Amino acid sequence: GRDPAEITRIVVTKFHPASLVRELYELGVREVGENRQQELTSKQGELATLDLRWHFIGQAQTNKAASIRRSADVVHSLDRGRLADSLDRAADSDDVLDVLVQVNLTDDEGRGGVAPADATALAEHVLSLASLRLRGVMAVAPLDEEPASAFARLHDVAESVRALAPDATWISAGMTGDFVEAIAAGATHLRIGSAITGPRPDRG
Repeated sequence: GRDPAEITRIVVTKFHPASLVRELYELGVREVGENRQQELTSKQGELATLDLRWHFIGQAQTNKAASIRRSADVVHSLDRGRLADSLDRAADSDDVLDVLVQVNLTDDEGRGGVAPADATALAEHVLSLASLRLRGVMAVAPLDEEPASAFARLHDVAESVRALAPDATWISAGMTGDFVEAIAAGATHLRIGSAITGPRPDRG
């Protein structure tokens, strides 16, 4: 029941070469996602002449914030105030970076993301930083829970963030194995890897 125009497909090309991204571009792909700063920086540099929008979706270290900011158009994995501050300090002139608050839908505090109860506080902090533009929320479905129920909880968090920032309408959720449930729960951005790229190449 969703309008396809409401949904952005991000192709995740982790461990795949820049040449595959170029092939995807020729097939019409314009939104590309990377999990690792070094890979993002390398591919974005190699393909700088292409009209691509680069999404950083992996866990970010504060000491990599400047490098991420130079290469990414969107950061999906903002999960703490210190990272927001580091990304803000790395801004050049009037440059504005789109960011999403990553929400941890598990009970494991070691997983990436802020606890659902703390998401609005982090969103408020982001809103106080002039060079960051809060776009919405992001999450990964837990392995031990039905994706539909997890994404329903994310939708509730998204509503609370939107109450603070009406323009923060993005919900980044859904990967190859659970994008159907994510769409049903209101996802606006899907992070699809192997369903499009095929299996990840052997890194060795």
